[in-house]
This record gives sequence, structure tokens and C-alpha cells, in this order.
Amino acid sequence: MKPIPEPSAAEPDGRTGGPQAVPSASAARAAESPGRTPLWAMRVATFLGIGRLRPGPGTWASAATVVLWAALASALSPALRMPLAIGLAALVTLIGIPAATRVARGSGIRDPQFVVIDEVAGQLVALVAVPLAWKCFLAGFILFRAFDIVKPPPVRQLEAIPEGAGIVLDDVAAGLYALGATQLLLHFGLLR
Repeated sequence: MKPIPEPSAAEPDGRTGGPQAVPSASAARAAESPGRTPLWAMRVATFLGIGRLRPGPGTWASAATVVLWAALASALSPALRMPLAIGLAALVTLIGIPAATRVARGSGIRDPQFVVIDEVAGQLVALVAVPLAWKCFLAGFILFRAFDIVKPPPVRQLEAIPEGAGIVLDDVAAGLYALGATQLLLHFGLLR
């Protein structure tokens, strides 16, 4: 009895013999084309399409986050603001990493500009424990954008982490820098 040859990579229908190719990780990523990127991932990663705004989609996403947080925080009791900000930042980070991964794979771009869920996560971190005052929100916004652009250590090094984790975590670190700087401004009375 003659063994049945396995299908080759070039001829997947199996009509001709040859060794079967094992798909590489890059081939698996390439198979996830833009048309195959899940809708949930695209909606999350672009923050419901804000990532498609030009110029500066990251700045648009940060600004939208500040406005949305200001509206939500003003409706909350002061005791709930910090825990909710921390919870939302964690939730956005945890959902944003797989969404950014799927969209980056689907687009074939390591860190697509239209993926802005990372800015949402970082901006939320920057607004933790910030008083409800327009000057504080403006300072948190400007400081976050500055740290996100300049990327002081270890923010730049976090970009080297593969896929969605690298896309999102560098912005979370920039948000921590902005949070620290905002808190220093508040502590020394330079911001009220």
C-alpha cells in the first residue's frame, strides 16, 4: 500500500505530493488581512473611528478622552472618581492590547497611527487623581501629549515589546509621567 502524500504549501488542494509547509508566525499574521480584522478590534483600536481623524489622530483621541472623562467625573461623587479612573484605565488597557494587536496584524503596520486606544489609556492614567478644573485637565492633556511624543526612558523602550502590548504600554508609561508631573504642579501650588 502506497502512503498518501501530504499537500504542499504551493498546492493546498493536495492533488500533488510534497512536504507540507508549516505556516510561520508571520504568515499567520499576514493571513489576518484588513478585511479579516474583527470589527470589535477596529472599533476599539480606533476609539470608534476617532483614529481616522486628521491631523494628529492621537491628539484627537486624547482630547476626546479628556472631554468624556470631564463629563463623567462631574457626574460622580468625589470618592468614586479616582477608583473609576483607575478602573477605566485598566479596562481600556486590557481591552486595548488585544484590539491593537489584531489591527496591527491586519494592517501589516507595526504601530498604525489610526490605532489610538493607547492614547485613551495613557490619557486616562494622566487624569487619575486630578481635580475637576479645566486648568488641571489642560495640564494633564498637554503633559501627556508631550511625554507621549518625547518618550523619556523607559517609555521608548516599551515600544519594543511586540504587538499590542508595545503599542499600548508606552502610552500608559507616558500617562504615568504626566500624572506625576501634574501631581507635582498641584503639590507646589503651580496648578489649582
